[in-house]
This record gives sequence, C-alpha cells and structure tokens, in this order.
Amino acid sequence: MSAIESGLQATSAGLRPRTSGQVTHIRPSRGLFDLGLPSIWRYRGLLATLVKRDVLVLYRQAALGAAWAVIQPVLSVAIFTFIFGRVAKLPTTGGAPYPVFAFAAVLPWTYFSECVRRGALGLVTEAELIRKVYFPRLLIPLSAAIAPLVDLAIGCVVLLAVMLLYGVAPTWRLLALPPLALVAGLLGLSVALWLGPINVRFRDVKHTLPFMLQIWMYASPVVYAFSMIPDRWKPLYALNPMVGVIEGFRWAVLGAGRPDLGAMAIGTGVFLALLGGGLVFFRRMERSFADLI
Repeated sequence: MSAIESGLQATSAGLRPRTSGQVTHIRPSRGLFDLGLPSIWRYRGLLATLVKRDVLVLYRQAALGAAWAVIQPVLSVAIFTFIFGRVAKLPTTGGAPYPVFAFAAVLPWTYFSECVRRGALGLVTEAELIRKVYFPRLLIPLSAAIAPLVDLAIGCVVLLAVMLLYGVAPTWRLLALPPLALVAGLLGLSVALWLGPINVRFRDVKHTLPFMLQIWMYASPVVYAFSMIPDRWKPLYALNPMVGVIEGFRWAVLGAGRPDLGAMAIGTGVFLALLGGGLVFFRRMERSFADLI
C-alpha cells in the first residue's frame, strides 16, 4: 500500500465512523464561488501525507542530501556578490553588506519560485493518483507550497549566521519574517493555481516556466535595491507583488530604512486578485483534469 493510499484511509478513518454502508457523494460545484474549501480540512490527513512525502523524497537520492538547501542559496548569493556587489558595485539599502542584502532577497525568491515550479507541474506529476481516486485537487498545489518551507527555515538559519558574520545585529523586525513568508507562499500558490490547469491542457508550461521565473527574478529587486527604480516607474514596477515581499524581508533583516508602503499596497491588491481568480479558475478547470491529464 502506498503512502498516499494510507493517507486517504487515515483521513477517512479519522473523520468519519466506519460503517458498512458509507457512501461518499461527489457533486459538481454550485456557482462561481463554490470553491470547496471545507473539503481541504476534511482531507487534512492526505495533505500532511503529501507534504511529508515531498520533503522526504526531495533529497533522498541526492549525495549531499538536505545540504542542498544550504548550498543553493549560498552559491547564488556568492555569484551575485561578485558580479553585482564587487564588479557592478550596485548600492544597497542603508549601505548594508551586499551578501546580507542579497541573501535577504534570495531566500523569499527561492521559496516563491519553488512553490510556483512544484505547484504548476504537480498535477501532471500526480497524474496516476488523479485518475485513480477522488480527493480535492487543490491539495496538490497546496502541498507544493508547504513542503519548501523546510528549505526556507534552513535558509533562515544560514541567513542569521551570515548576518552575525558581517556584523548585522538581529532586531525585533525579524518577527515580520513568518507573515512575509506566508505571503510569499500564498503568492506562489496563486500563480500555480493558474499555471497548473493550463499545464494539464498545454504542456508548453513545463518548458517556458524556467525562463519565465528567470525573467521574473530580474524584474524583482533581488540583486538591486528598490530605490534604484525611478520614482515615476515605481507604481508600475510595484504591480509585481514580489516587490513588497522582498522589500519587507530586507526591512526585517537589515533593520534599516522602511519598506515602501505604497508599493506594498499595490502588490497586495495584485496578490489578492491573483489568489481569488486562481481559486475560481482552478475550481472551474478541476472537473476536466482526469480526462485531459
């Protein structure tokens, strides 16, 4: 018996009494805003199983194992520091050391991009499971947004070490990191809710996604400061919702300056529109997944 099947049985056993005549009714959605969100709680056992499986399988056959959660952001920051900090000599927020400045942006960006990548491709990856058994399909992108939190937590420990190494003292602002991480995860989930159903129908998403994420990264203030953007372009630039998340991370880590509240407000509006529209779109497309996948 697979771990997923065990999770489904555990979910059923934990939530409903075992009766010989138990019947599960599966009905279509009723109306545009019938998102079926209560079913996520009923299948929380399966969600936990999916997350646990993703975390255990990710580095199981990797020679360095979970060390990749440290190596990837550290190498990225080292490259960015050499090219943009030493060669290009880009300014940082409050004159902070460039490695800390870059690390504070690489962490939320890496988490967000992993949520998008796993969530957008997850429906096709779990094709056999979707064909064989019913469960809320929203669990797949949702588990894809939860599993990378382990890597984010490890990265935050490394970030703290880098801060101490460069003499950047932690402040109470670090308490803002968990809610900012939540926003980054929900934003990644929002994008995955759009791309996942599209990938079921058009497999071009798999090929275009890496390029799209690379362009999106350079369109976000990861290697440069938000202050470098001309004032007249900042409202348009802030339509990228990752701008507010990255600026919030830097504000919390560097303990200097303050985030642009206007940019964060614009980004929050875009984020809420993406999330609400993504939930409706995913729900409407969900009924055809088993036929197309």
